[in-house]
Amino acid sequence: MVSIDESDDTITPMLRELEQFVAVATAGTFTAAARRVHLSQPALTAAIQRLEHEVGAPLFDRGRHGAALTAAGRELLPRAQAALAAFADGKRAVAEITGLAAGEVRIGGGATAVTYLLPPILARFRRARPGIRLSVREGNTDELEQAIDAGGLDLAIITVDRHRRPGGPLDRLGRHADDELIVVAGPDTDPRTAPWITFAPGSPTRALLLERLPTASVVMELGSIAAVKANVRAGIGLALVSRLAVASDLARGSLVEVPFRWSPVRRRLGVRHRGERHLTPAAAALLALLR
Repeated sequence: MVSIDESDDTITPMLRELEQFVAVATAGTFTAAARRVHLSQPALTAAIQRLEHEVGAPLFDRGRHGAALTAAGRELLPRAQAALAAFADGKRAVAEITGLAAGEVRIGGGATAVTYLLPPILARFRRARPGIRLSVREGNTDELEQAIDAGGLDLAIITVDRHRRPGGPLDRLGRHADDELIVVAGPDTDPRTAPWITFAPGSPTRALLLERLPTASVVMELGSIAAVKANVRAGIGLALVSRLAVASDLARGSLVEVPFRWSPVRRRLGVRHRGERHLTPAAAALLALLR
């Protein structure tokens, strides 16, 4: 969620009330939302009532178990999020252009992207623009797209899946950024009987594995490449991982590549955003470098 600076007296009451509405919608209760926006519960309730009066409809069904969005609330929520994100984008862009701030770029990616693909690109970007602050978040494709749409990220590196259309504008990376996934095992692992180690549901790598091997026996679902590699090195099972992630392990012999008739698997990566008109100058500059 885009957060408005509480000390900023340029924020209109309506924008403040939209932020408070989004806080209740995402927190699920007025009590939790009041803590999030630093208001008393009666003050938050009064703000939501003012907003309901403005829009002409109840936005929440208030029950014993929380605050559920009404049909009107569900319609308003994505538009409120978009309005808050647009205001934050505009302030950041103006601040950068007028020299009031050095600027910031918020970028996300999957484990492979943030660990192996982005570091040299971001280092090059910082050398060229040392005043720009970089914020990096790791997540799966669904999480990253949601963060883009909610205004929490400017750019996200996601897998371009032919079975799943991205939710908004997508720029392809250059072909040098294509990722090659291979099957690896420990040196003493028998690939004919070994089970599989993979990532949690929502991971594009896991989806690619199960697409090609629906009967795979998965014995571990892990959250990081480091954890996957450690368990594969220990001889527990096989894994489908990026070649970038295991290059040093293959060179040392602590992991070996296992040929399958369907591997290696090549996947395209792209940069998801909300459209170039929503990008600050700093984010647009990093997008140009990624292209």
